[in-house]
Amino acid sequence: MDQSQASGPGHVSVLSCFPPSVGRDVAFAVVKPLRASMGNPDSHSLLCTDRQVRWTMEVLCYGLTLPLDGDTVRLCVDVYTDWLMALVFPRDSIPLPVSRDPNLYIQKILRHLYNLFLPRSDQGSPVYQSLCQQVLCAVQTLARESSTMSRDTWESLLHFLLRINHAMLAPPTAAGGVSHLSMAVLLEVWLLSCCRCFPSRSLWQTCRRMLSGWRHQPAVVEQWSRVVAALTSRFLLLSFGPFFPAFKVPEEDAALIPADLDDDRVPETWFRFLHMFGNPVDLSRPVLVCSTPSVQEEPLRHGDGRLPNIFFRAMRGVSTLVDAFLGVTVVNKEPTELLPNTGPSARTHFRDRLPSFGVAVTKSAFKDRLPSYGFSRPRSGSAPPTPVNILSMPSAPPSTNTTPSHNSRLKAANVSKATSKPPAVLSSSHHWKSNSPPSTPSLCSSPRPSPSPLRCKVDSVLHLFGFWLFEAALVHRDSAGRDDVTVMSERWGPGRAEACGTLCRIFTCKKTAENILPVYLARFYLVLLQDLQVWEGSCPTVLASILLNSTRLFCCDLPGVNLLFPSFVSALENVLLNRELLRFRSFVNLVDLRRSSIQVLLSLLPLPLQFGSVQSEVLPDRQVSGDDVTATSFLSLRPRLFSVLVGALQTETDASNTQVILAAMLNLVQDSALVQAAGHTQQETESWPGVARRRRWTSDTSELSGTRWTTGTNAAGVLWVQVVRLLTQRLTAHWKNEPAVCLSALEVLGGLAKIEVEVEEAERRGAVSSVCGHIVYQCSRPPPLHSRDLHSVIVTAFHCLNVWLTQHPALLNQQDCLLEVLEIVELGISGSKSRQGQEGTSKEDKELNPASHRVKEAAEATLSCVMQVSGGFLTVGDSPNEDALAGLNENRLKKFRYFAVDGSVILAMLEEHTGPGQALCPSLTVVIRGPSGHHTWTLQLHLQPRDGRILSQKTLIPDHQGAVQDDAGIRCGIKHLLFPENTDRVLPVDADLSIPALNEEVSEEVQQQLDRLRVALRTQRQIEAWLRDSGSPVVMTTCKPPPPVSNFQTARLFLSNLGLLTPETLKDPGTSGVPAQLVSLDPSLPGFSEDLRCLDQVSSRTCDCAFIFYVRAGQRTSAEILRNVESRCNIPSHFLDFLSSLGRPVEAGQPQKSGVSASEFSTVLGDSGGGSFNGERFVLKFTDALTEVTFIIPSSSSSSSSHSLSFQWLKSPEETRLESQSNLQFSPDFTSEPTSPPDEDFKPCFATVASSECKVLIVWVEHFEDIESFPLSELLSETKKQTPKRSLNVQVIFIHPLKTGLYRICYRGNATSKVSVVVPLVNGSVVSKRSLGFLVRETVINCCHRRRLESDSAPPPYVRRKHMISDVILRYRNRCSEPAFYSALFRDL
Repeated sequence: MDQSQASGPGHVSVLSCFPPSVGRDVAFAVVKPLRASMGNPDSHSLLCTDRQVRWTMEVLCYGLTLPLDGDTVRLCVDVYTDWLMALVFPRDSIPLPVSRDPNLYIQKILRHLYNLFLPRSDQGSPVYQSLCQQVLCAVQTLARESSTMSRDTWESLLHFLLRINHAMLAPPTAAGGVSHLSMAVLLEVWLLSCCRCFPSRSLWQTCRRMLSGWRHQPAVVEQWSRVVAALTSRFLLLSFGPFFPAFKVPEEDAALIPADLDDDRVPETWFRFLHMFGNPVDLSRPVLVCSTPSVQEEPLRHGDGRLPNIFFRAMRGVSTLVDAFLGVTVVNKEPTELLPNTGPSARTHFRDRLPSFGVAVTKSAFKDRLPSYGFSRPRSGSAPPTPVNILSMPSAPPSTNTTPSHNSRLKAANVSKATSKPPAVLSSSHHWKSNSPPSTPSLCSSPRPSPSPLRCKVDSVLHLFGFWLFEAALVHRDSAGRDDVTVMSERWGPGRAEACGTLCRIFTCKKTAENILPVYLARFYLVLLQDLQVWEGSCPTVLASILLNSTRLFCCDLPGVNLLFPSFVSALENVLLNRELLRFRSFVNLVDLRRSSIQVLLSLLPLPLQFGSVQSEVLPDRQVSGDDVTATSFLSLRPRLFSVLVGALQTETDASNTQVILAAMLNLVQDSALVQAAGHTQQETESWPGVARRRRWTSDTSELSGTRWTTGTNAAGVLWVQVVRLLTQRLTAHWKNEPAVCLSALEVLGGLAKIEVEVEEAERRGAVSSVCGHIVYQCSRPPPLHSRDLHSVIVTAFHCLNVWLTQHPALLNQQDCLLEVLEIVELGISGSKSRQGQEGTSKEDKELNPASHRVKEAAEATLSCVMQVSGGFLTVGDSPNEDALAGLNENRLKKFRYFAVDGSVILAMLEEHTGPGQALCPSLTVVIRGPSGHHTWTLQLHLQPRDGRILSQKTLIPDHQGAVQDDAGIRCGIKHLLFPENTDRVLPVDADLSIPALNEEVSEEVQQQLDRLRVALRTQRQIEAWLRDSGSPVVMTTCKPPPPVSNFQTARLFLSNLGLLTPETLKDPGTSGVPAQLVSLDPSLPGFSEDLRCLDQVSSRTCDCAFIFYVRAGQRTSAEILRNVESRCNIPSHFLDFLSSLGRPVEAGQPQKSGVSASEFSTVLGDSGGGSFNGERFVLKFTDALTEVTFIIPSSSSSSSSHSLSFQWLKSPEETRLESQSNLQFSPDFTSEPTSPPDEDFKPCFATVASSECKVLIVWVEHFEDIESFPLSELLSETKKQTPKRSLNVQVIFIHPLKTGLYRICYRGNATSKVSVVVPLVNGSVVSKRSLGFLVRETVINCCHRRRLESDSAPPPYVRRKHMISDVILRYRNRCSEPAFYSALFRDL
């Protein structure tokens, strides 16, 4: 069927030869009794012979051409639609000849019905639309339910549908209200024909040729997109199997595909329907769109109409198909606001629309079977259909779910509610040639799920859709000048943007070991170089679409992708440095746009230091002249990148985006500091083999080896200062009311404190002051604003303060800094400062009212940190306990006196001399167990200052051993004077009388004592006189001092010097469960020694743990993964370098500071690939003043037993405590001796592991797509029976090495967490090898810290030790009286 036949007149009746009045009267007279017989079930058809039927059909054919002012046309339609059912369910009302040979007569009926659809003056009336819909529904029912149609009838049916659609859709005017229905019926019937009678090749060609002339109608592209999407869903299921993510389409669209369509015909049907629409890019060429000869020239004059929106809709449909082939599970959603409804063209239900026409429609058998086209009807009571842009709603954080539920997808589909309003009269103007500029369609900016690992190759997708996408991405650019491009870009921009975004998604879905044809790469880079040009007339829609879909472009190892580096930097400057983004506001969610731009920036930040002064050649503006070539080095763009990063932080208002920028800042500063410390600023290009072959560089090898970045000798220090100042300024001025941003900013400040750079001490002092000011502001907020999140921020601020003080202890040497820190500690403990301006309050008079108990405990931890840093509690080495001081024997506890002070400190005192030469000096060894840790002190009492002890170590009492003196016993008369003799010569004055004599102020009690003294003196004189008078000889000897005392009760002296031996400290407060300030403990009670040992095993540091796995390409099971680290030949060297950067080898269960040295990493590693650190003998441990992180690499040998070492971390702290009480064995070596207690060496290691509430996994993957199939559930299967929700607490950090020598990070955190962004390694980060170990450690520490903030079951170590000490005191305190307490102090042990 050619175009002339398609647009020609319908079947001509013989009545056309007569005057119109005659034909009208004859037609009405004939059709009226026929229609009346249809309504009577007892009557039979009036026509009995073929001749009668043929004559009647001539009359009906003429009646269909009459005007609609009468009922003739309606009656003719009712008769013919009833006769069409002869192939479905024959009735008595159908003539007998038609029932005998239905195929022949139905073919004629279809040719006659075409007259109804011929152009007429009243085709916009509701009656006409109702009649057309009645015919279309009857044809649809015929195709659906008939099982006896011949091939000729099928072809006639398809020809009929093609002709009527051509009559309605080919003109350049807006199609009528049944355009959607007619196109939908055509495509559905065509699908039914593919199932029951496959159309011939010529028919397919005819359909494609005719449909290419209807593409200017919105109904065509919309219905085509529906059918192709439904076919694609069926085709993908057959091609990729049930494990491939299902491409979900609305149920009404999925029902279009016949259930009995043979699977062998699905691929051909899908391919032919895909290309039935032709090249969508032709929509951008109006001269090719309309094939009607009368209007072929018109589009050239009015080509600036609504075609761009139709072009966008077509490209959106192609984009949806691409997502389906990539395994991105998205819903086939069609935005209703893109193509405005023109009157009755809205896709509403026909049954709900019939009464709105205002005409009497006789009941027909087809009205009850009318299909539902368009959107399904909502429930009663639902809101009217309002176009909602889902992109303007607040977007949720990136979910880690790979496949949303079926119901959630279908709920997202657009829904229209049926309306009873009559349709508007169609305008005669060309709706697709309107001069009014259409609104810019919205871009899809919501986060997309990760592509499926089972997706097809990039080349395969480009073979199918690449020709359309590449051509659409450059539409109206190649043949137009710059001025023309400026005019056309805004109009055709949405379609180009959809094509560019789809291309970016295709190329970013490249698998790790996949190769792409160079021709496709070249075309793709050309498209981006053209569309990323930022100038005044550039299209913002295209730029936004590229940025939204290029977040992974620079981290998927695309050959030559760094050619785009300068272009992307310019594009990021255009977006991130613009606070308002007015050009983008109308069509995209600005938060999503900025988030995608920040993700692109994350992947660009490490490139300058990685490639240094390597230069790339770029040909701007499609010029080929050598003079126009611009060469830009990577290092020269580093200042611009930093400016973009700083500007993005200053203009960003979204909390999640701000946290990602903060993480990027810490990564940048750390990498710069390491590069500067190493003495160079660029990596060797040998780390990327074949770089010269894959890229076109302008610098030679000599330039690479000799060029250095010379922006300053202390560039890292300057960068550190700028970042710290910016963060502290915004923390105190802009972010103080955003808890999530405050947490990340404080964590970044803590990380910056650990970076070693040369800066002035005043800069560090300023950072500490800012943190203190932040604590003051948060604590001073009104009580209604206090919440758990606010207190978590304060606790994190105190922790950040601890990091700064421990990393830079010289800060406490500054008096003002120490005073400020102590005031903050006082504020946290008591709730207020003693010094408020000029006024001060005594600390004894203050009422303790802290912001919360957690804040108070954090402030106490900071006070302990200050004492340790300032020298109050030295932490050099491990403090000895009773076993080291008194020996390992049963009586060691009997040598110690145990006291508890303030219910929070346990003192163990050993009253023994600790060394030679100190025998005459009182000495005491005190083991102090407090919340801050375990410390041992030795105290000695000297009567001389430290300087005088060197000259004399003897006692001050002289030892006289001379002979007896000659004058011994001779009494000399000496007059003792209280005052000099000349005193009596001085005349007294009144002032002398101010001091009374002793005998004048003597009380009665003193007088009695004086009387007793006089009696004693009188008795002594009498005895001495008696000896002289008796004459007996008296032997006189020299008086000697007594020997020095060797038992001093030093414990009593120590407690007395501390002011603890007073009645007030020993008095019981009378409160149940609250001991006195000073109580003694009874070490003889059973369990005392074990409880002290358990207390000593609880570290004062935060003990975190992470498990490391290595996943080779294609591995899916845990057994394969655990075997990788058994042999070194399975592991690359850079993975071992990463392990060595995490921590030092330590023997499992040994004290924190003991173990092998860091230089023995290779010795411990041996021939294994890291399996030596599986926790059986060795682990990797990183320790500083506040944190202890243990890294364990589980291996197959460590998981061979039922109680595997590598799976102990999966159990909760409570489960671990119960297992330790029941003597559960950790190691397979002890399974043969179930009665013996577990080895003590293993307890500290796994106590530390089990006490970590947050479980962190670090997974090294060779292929990035293996992340989706990582067997996390298999690793957690051993504890699912006991703790089914344990997997919610597992955080996974995936590390993927790139060919550039950089590392791509994928973070899968807890979806239920309030704070989803943990710095510094966020999802999408790209880091260097230098910074990888540091950043992984910081992420593990921060991740575990966040978990402790959110969970009440995981208190910090300071609180955990405090609670254990309280339990020991309440359990073992000695309930004795005060006299018994004092007598015990004087009694030797």
